[in-house]
Amino acid sequence: MADSRLTGPVRVVGVGLLGSSVGLGLRARGIDVILADASPTHLGIAVDYGAGRAPAEGDEPQLVVVCVPPDVTADVIAAELEAYPEAIVTDVASVKLRVLDELTARGADVSRYIGSHPLAGRERGGPMSGRADLFAGRPWVVAAHDGISYRRGGVVDDLILDLGATLVEMTPEQHDAAVALISHVPQVVSSLMARRLVDGAPSALNLAGQGVRDVTRVAASDPQLWVQILGANAAPVRDILTAYRDDLDRFIDALGDVDAPGARRRIAEELAGGNSGVGRLPGKHGVDRRFTPVVVMVDDRPGQLAQLFQDVGDIGVNIEDFRMEHSPGAPVGLAELAIVPEAVESLIEELSQRGWRIAG
Repeated sequence: MADSRLTGPVRVVGVGLLGSSVGLGLRARGIDVILADASPTHLGIAVDYGAGRAPAEGDEPQLVVVCVPPDVTADVIAAELEAYPEAIVTDVASVKLRVLDELTARGADVSRYIGSHPLAGRERGGPMSGRADLFAGRPWVVAAHDGISYRRGGVVDDLILDLGATLVEMTPEQHDAAVALISHVPQVVSSLMARRLVDGAPSALNLAGQGVRDVTRVAASDPQLWVQILGANAAPVRDILTAYRDDLDRFIDALGDVDAPGARRRIAEELAGGNSGVGRLPGKHGVDRRFTPVVVMVDDRPGQLAQLFQDVGDIGVNIEDFRMEHSPGAPVGLAELAIVPEAVESLIEELSQRGWRIAG
């Protein structure tokens, strides 16, 4: 069992995906985790899955982690601060400034509160979706404010490091502006683009490939949750969407008369601006490293994708990124593997010798 920076107990309020994952991760380090949830059924499931135990009389948590929907986050934090006067309280809501302002306005003891936000998730929610390693290597923002000392807030740093996440320090204002750009506005754009598909002819939708699926992937998110998030971070989101509308207007004007002087140049510059923006993203999709795609044809039958991964591993090549394109009813799919350039030639040769068909 790994050593923990926290001494515990840690109380987790809300046992959805994030709450149950916090519990599982801390239990793996031997921390006493106390679970609470408005739903007795969810609480029972989380306890049965090993994310922690039910509350008991006399519990005195070192730390409380609030993992509830954004529209009740401030209410729950205030109640936890009052119920456990010796505990530090944090939350994982995706908007930070509004929560802090609400707590300050109602006179809550914000000297024991510091907001945080893990940039991690899965497509599925609920206590059964929790994973002990959900936060490993993921950014986790701590939104410090002047009302809490560094010494008191250090227990939240310990939580983040114990769960294997990467600690990022921001002010609440900086955090909300950042997530508006990298999360909230992309959600809106994706949803509005997906809405155009509602009136699409079936013959057109049957042609859909990976491009439209990439653009609309997050459009499947819960609308009720996003109404809460966008309502809590409306101003930064509106500012970015206004600038985005200006970009669209310029693009639409250029398309209105593509033969007008400068129209094609304007279109090219807008598209090139997109190249520059993507290039600024850190990590595997950004400028840190460049990878070469290898596209392999995979038969549509059980075990083929697993066999491909096994063969690539046996060859000694790491898959840096992966995506799959498969049209309904097609006998084959296209597996695109992102590989370091120096390994591409040998990988293609080895895979071909093993009977794999390389596309392109």
